[in-house]
Amino acid sequence: MTLLNENLVLPKPAKKDIAELKNKIELFRSGQIDEEKFKAYRLTRGVYGQRQQGVQMFRLKIPAGRITTDQLRVVADLSDQYATGNLHLTTRQNIQFHYVKLDDSPAIWTALEASGLTAREACGNTVRNITASHKAGIDPHEPFDVTPYLDAVFRFFLRNPICQEMGRKIKIAFSSSEQDTAFAFIHDFGFIPVLRKNGKEEEKGFRVLVGGGLGAQTILAQEFFEFLPENRLITFLEAALRVFDRFGEREKRMKARLKFLIKKIGLDEFRRLVEEEEKVLHPKPLDLKPSAITEAKPKKIYSSYDVKDQWAYQQWLDSNVFEQKQEGYYGVLVKAPLGDIDYITAKKLADVIDEFVGGDLVISVYQGLVIRFVRKNALPVLFEKLGELGLNQSGAESFADITACPGTDTCNLGVTNSTALADILEKFLLQEFPHLAHSKLINTKISGCMNACGQHMIAGIGLHGSSIKNQGKVVPAMQVVLGGGLRSDGTGLAAEKVIKLPTKRIPEAFRVLLNDYEANADGAFYPDYFRTKEKKYFYDLLKHLGDLTDIRDQDYIDWNRDQEFTPEIGLGECAGASFDLVSTIFKEAEEKLVNAYEQFQENELEHALYNSYNVLVTTAKALLLAEDVQCNTQAGIIADFDVHFVETEKVKLESSFADLVYQIKSQKPTEEFVQHYLKSAHQFLEEAKSLRGIASTEKTVINHFYKA
Repeated sequence: MTLLNENLVLPKPAKKDIAELKNKIELFRSGQIDEEKFKAYRLTRGVYGQRQQGVQMFRLKIPAGRITTDQLRVVADLSDQYATGNLHLTTRQNIQFHYVKLDDSPAIWTALEASGLTAREACGNTVRNITASHKAGIDPHEPFDVTPYLDAVFRFFLRNPICQEMGRKIKIAFSSSEQDTAFAFIHDFGFIPVLRKNGKEEEKGFRVLVGGGLGAQTILAQEFFEFLPENRLITFLEAALRVFDRFGEREKRMKARLKFLIKKIGLDEFRRLVEEEEKVLHPKPLDLKPSAITEAKPKKIYSSYDVKDQWAYQQWLDSNVFEQKQEGYYGVLVKAPLGDIDYITAKKLADVIDEFVGGDLVISVYQGLVIRFVRKNALPVLFEKLGELGLNQSGAESFADITACPGTDTCNLGVTNSTALADILEKFLLQEFPHLAHSKLINTKISGCMNACGQHMIAGIGLHGSSIKNQGKVVPAMQVVLGGGLRSDGTGLAAEKVIKLPTKRIPEAFRVLLNDYEANADGAFYPDYFRTKEKKYFYDLLKHLGDLTDIRDQDYIDWNRDQEFTPEIGLGECAGASFDLVSTIFKEAEEKLVNAYEQFQENELEHALYNSYNVLVTTAKALLLAEDVQCNTQAGIIADFDVHFVETEKVKLESSFADLVYQIKSQKPTEEFVQHYLKSAHQFLEEAKSLRGIASTEKTVINHFYKA
């Protein structure tokens, strides 16, 4: 197993994580851990299966996309040493490596943690990376900077037992203003900052949206609070995640997101459950840390600098540069085609920023970068230096800046090639519609499948990978969706499916759509124009391109491929992993019990309490599965256990199992109660194992963590 540097200084929790990852890999290699269980484990450590066998995608978790130049250098070196040398920027403000060997993942993680970054909970059924408006902290329109709040939420839920094994992932976003440039409307939880008058004072808080999500069934988030005071932020989220963990679907993974739970029980019932849960939680004080940078300190300051191409420079100023709220400073948008930057360019970029800017970087939701705190007199030299790196293209976040996920390049779920098509379309727009290329009234986003990592459902013209059967063959195709986007007032709009077309005919579809737009839209925002004409109008415009009677041989070949298309869709890991082996689940309960005792000893009472709750539910699940009783939700497990075990007296309790478990809903997490609840969970696990003829856990617990 390759190690970068075993002498790096790491935080204690990170040391434990990395040692555990090494151990789990060794156990997996020796056949002592079931593959599905190991998959669930590695996903929560940022290690994701790739389309190509024997290699992994490794994902970082970068809250709000903020990364320092020193961290960027570390990430670049890691990609060079352990991956392909490419840094892939994602729509969730992360960086991904591809073609990583599993055995190298602990070394990568070690170097990341030493630099202040992590991969913990970057994938799997966890709270994923928390995103923010890429202008947050410097946005002239923001009531206040949301990033310290985002950071506090990130730190509170990292490694928190509440969100380690939920039914599905949770995505959270913080927008900087009502313009909602973080797309709060497509998230499980979206937060928009609000200042409210409270007498002579102004009170900080958030408008809260819940239950949004893209994918095969796009649902826009609903307003949950018009105003949530800042001091309730974490307590609300903790209560809501407890509800989702308990009542969320776990068997039908395609219906397990929060949006489906809210659709099933209704917003009012979800609110009631959250309020009930919040009553027993200790209020969580906000641990707000100030933004790291408030002014730039470049190594060189230029009073003047001559730019060679003044026309290109002006184009860049007009499209890629904006004034910050901090007087005298500017933000610069950097276009990274397809979200890719090679490691050499990344390191040189870090040097340029240090030398001429002195600020930091933010990865944007558009797969680009934002250089912050640029002085006005540094703009000319920055333009030239970025140009030397191929990074001063104008038109960032415009029509010709197409968002695309990796698709069939690396993803198991990819149906067709999204990146090659994005490249083709960008060239097509610049050649045939250069006057529209920098427009922000229309945009394009492409996903390799319906799961929407490329966010196609919020694009004016969106595409997702698909296929069409024709005369015994399969045509690589794209589903065309129209009308998605974000109005200037922050109103989010979901696209509608219009027609499925062979992927080789997509450039012609764009030609038809854009000619129509220029002839009839009068410069309208494209999603609004779509709504004035409605879906059938656009279907009729494009339906001739769906006629396969004159299909050509090349239409059976995907972009950037040389052989006829054959669907090769693997098993995706976006939904985490599920495994229902009874013995495996008992081992899971034992691990949670050990964790609970350790946390109790370290006075992490709420973590110990929730792990004790997990011991009870996980143990009950094991016994129910042994009886072939389906386990869809934690609430269902609790109810079913009473029916199948307590009422039949297979297991004898002083009252119902529900009464035992739901003490967590009625008692504050005092030391006395947590100790009582932990011992009850331990006793319940021992009785269940005895019922199944499995050896006691007692010796393991006493030897490792518990001192009576």
